[in-house]
Amino acid sequence: MNTLDLFSSNDTICAISTPQGRGGIAVIRVSGPQALDIVQSRWQGKPLANMESHTVHLGQLTDSNGDLLDQALLTVYRAPNSFTGEDVVELACHGSTWIQQQAIQTLIDAGCRHATAGEFTRRAFANGRMDLSQAEAVADVIEAQSRAAHHVAMSQMRGRYSEELKGLRDKLLHFVALIELELDFSEEDVTFADRSEVTALAHDIHDLIGRLADSYRDGNAIKDGMPVAIVGQTNAGKSTLLNALLRDDRALVSDVHGTTRDTIEDTVMMGGTLYRFIDTAGIRQSTDTVEQMGIERTWQAMDKAKVVLWVVDVTSADTSMAHDILSHCHGKALIVVLNKTDLDDELAAKSELNEVLPEGTTVVAISAKCDSDIEALRALIVEAATLPEVDSNAVIVTNARHYQALTHARDAIARAIDGLNGGLSGDLLDQDIRECLHWLGEITGEVTTDNILGEIFAHFCVGK
Repeated sequence: MNTLDLFSSNDTICAISTPQGRGGIAVIRVSGPQALDIVQSRWQGKPLANMESHTVHLGQLTDSNGDLLDQALLTVYRAPNSFTGEDVVELACHGSTWIQQQAIQTLIDAGCRHATAGEFTRRAFANGRMDLSQAEAVADVIEAQSRAAHHVAMSQMRGRYSEELKGLRDKLLHFVALIELELDFSEEDVTFADRSEVTALAHDIHDLIGRLADSYRDGNAIKDGMPVAIVGQTNAGKSTLLNALLRDDRALVSDVHGTTRDTIEDTVMMGGTLYRFIDTAGIRQSTDTVEQMGIERTWQAMDKAKVVLWVVDVTSADTSMAHDILSHCHGKALIVVLNKTDLDDELAAKSELNEVLPEGTTVVAISAKCDSDIEALRALIVEAATLPEVDSNAVIVTNARHYQALTHARDAIARAIDGLNGGLSGDLLDQDIRECLHWLGEITGEVTTDNILGEIFAHFCVGK
């Protein structure tokens, strides 16, 4: 039986829903049509048939031979008012790895099947307890590494994002109705709506989709960490700065030029937001093939970053690569970091840089080696990041799959607008609008395939 067969089956599943390993307690989740009967066969205490939904009871869990495994708390959730929409039982037992293994085994012996990754959430989706975007948000809530990421994931899981998409879908359906009414009465003297009204509606839809799609840049930074590229010429102290920002010896530091040949990444929390610092290969003219590849990755890291830290050695300020560096900083926050102030004064370097820097560029002097003024730099980075204010009602796209679907939807509605302006017939306009509806439906799961669902839920943890 393959994974898709398992997902579509109507059997009862079980899994440990708490993290693997030993702990104070472990929670075992059981869901399916036989959940109450199967657990009852291994339970000593109040009969499950007499338990009301959403109540907790103390009893004992036994193995297949009737021997005591553990004293446990049992919680009953009756269908359809459960996470999965099925009968669900959760057992909270002691967190011994042996108890966990034996508890799962005794439930399997009684008729359960071990759940696959994400199967509980997939059942919740299949039973209409949430749409696909909400289901994906469950994984994001679990993986959230910052307050902002948590707020965005919670907003999506609670349905704020789905409400936005529903509003878009309603507008599109109204658009389709107007177009199809025109087609139905194309040979009669019936006015359904003039083209200016339909065009205005199309522009409104385009703007709404565009706002959601454009939020992905910030959303991706919130979810995976604000990308900050640390760049500069060789031996400027980039790796030392990375270590100072992370408060850890993450990167190898050497006086030898060209030590860093590839990007090195790590994250740190600042001001409730996760920042992803990327140490890059030193920029210089080189004939070394491997070093050239590293420098190319430096340019790529800069293109993806939202903040660029250009590190300059104050003992030998060199602006020969300034044009190349600045050309990759358009649309990004640039902070020029004058490093090694423990060895020399920064005034000469500032004077040199003033010849090439755009007016208003932020400049800060530090000593990464001595950890001098690193906190001032941290504050400048947080200020430069300019992430939107995020609360539990924020609607920000963080999912690459959703962004791709929104991009396709925006393209489809843009074609419809072009068609309206060009006097295109209603049947051709109808095709573009329906394509737009299709892509929005892929986000919520109204339009999907088993392959897409399998890929999404395969990344969930077992037990969720």
